[in-house]
Amino acid sequence: MTDTAAVSRFRAGLPLDLTLVGQQVRLEPLSLLHAEELAAAAADGELWKLHYTVVPTAEQMPAMVEDALQNRDAGSEHPFVVRRLSDNRVVGTTRYYFISEQDRNLSIGYTWYAASVHRTGINTECKLLLLQHAFEKLGCIAVHWHTHHENTRSQTAIKRLGAKFDGVIRNHKIMPNGTIRHTHCFSMIDSEWPQSKAFLMGRLSAFMDSDDAE
Repeated sequence: MTDTAAVSRFRAGLPLDLTLVGQQVRLEPLSLLHAEELAAAAADGELWKLHYTVVPTAEQMPAMVEDALQNRDAGSEHPFVVRRLSDNRVVGTTRYYFISEQDRNLSIGYTWYAASVHRTGINTECKLLLLQHAFEKLGCIAVHWHTHHENTRSQTAIKRLGAKFDGVIRNHKIMPNGTIRHTHCFSMIDSEWPQSKAFLMGRLSAFMDSDDAE
């Protein structure tokens, strides 16, 4: 039986203008106006050259944004840009996707950051903001992640969050370069969130203390 109150709560927690703000970053609703800033972020490290993920070139960025916005309007995705508060610079993007109101779950992905912000705590805070909103505001019973089989860095980071490995979907996708992706699947359920939250808050505090020391 569908819990209509829970579904209404979930739906109300994803307005089009949803913005999540932390100490280092602000997750803003993606718009067409962000294409140029995202192109600059992707150029920091030439991220489109990564073979295990799909990051658009400057020429491809407007089409990526338009596609994400169409999916948002259809209710299946909720895309954000990641803006660093210290200099107001867009340093990446992330989104909720495979959003299911009825089953109260969603996935986090399509995430990439400018190379210069790797290992700075920005990803940690983004995950804290996204997971906290999902579990505590939307009332999610589960959050999922899907990664390329060769993206071991992402897999390690997801496991560190406290997510569990659920298995591999073999020959799941054909990448733009024609190679085959086997998708590694992970999940976190609501009962696991408190421990993950404590870990993320501790890790973020350590990053902030390190920045203060510098």
